Amino acid sequence: GMLGAYLLEDMARIPAQAEISSEFRYKNPIVPPGTFVIAISQSGETADTLAALRELKAKGAHVIAICNVQDSSIAREADGCIYLKAGPEIGVCSTKAFTSQVAVIALFTLLMARMRHMSRDEGQQFLMALKKIPDQVQQVLSRVESVRALAKKYAHYENFFFLGRRYMYPAALEGALKLKEIAYINANAYPAGEMKHGPIALINPDCPTVAYCGDSFTEEKLKSNLMEVKARSGLILAI
Repeated sequence: GMLGAYLLEDMARIPAQAEISSEFRYKNPIVPPGTFVIAISQSGETADTLAALRELKAKGAHVIAICNVQDSSIAREADGCIYLKAGPEIGVCSTKAFTSQVAVIALFTLLMARMRHMSRDEGQQFLMALKKIPDQVQQVLSRVESVRALAKKYAHYENFFFLGRRYMYPAALEGALKLKEIAYINANAYPAGEMKHGPIALINPDCPTVAYCGDSFTEEKLKSNLMEVKARSGLILAI
């Protein structure tokens, strides 16, 4: 949801904000006329998201679902549904659901942007970048031995920080979540610029920082944050 809101504002220039379903229903939310809602659920049965969807529809919002399970409650009750078609969920970490959701939101954003201001050439460049992703994922998977060596090096640590800026911040949140879900290791993700407002006090040689450096727009700012981590003897694993 956060990545979707970032994309819609950045590319399509549509004001957007992400909401946590389990909190949203208790906010007494203000829903102005013309509000469009994207409800995201792997199963289509998430109780909090379903409750938020019903409240929003009652307040007059138009709701579209992004869902993986056909004929699920959320898919039926939304005004429209985009199916992920990612296959059945096998494990709770369900990385394929997350990556499929991001891909669907990216395509939806592309459509919104093209209907407004984005040129055909810009749209094609964006589409070509999306089409390269499977090969780029394969390049990472082909480096399994070096990844395994790093995993062994860091396996004994009990606490991790994940840092990112802009698009890399929601990605850092997802990375920290995966480490918790799969390895049962405590991990906290922060926007890198907020690290100095308290959390940096916990940096020490026993708490590595995983830094998401894939956003060229914020790379220099992120490097500055990582220098602060190094100054406190923190280990850094840069991606």
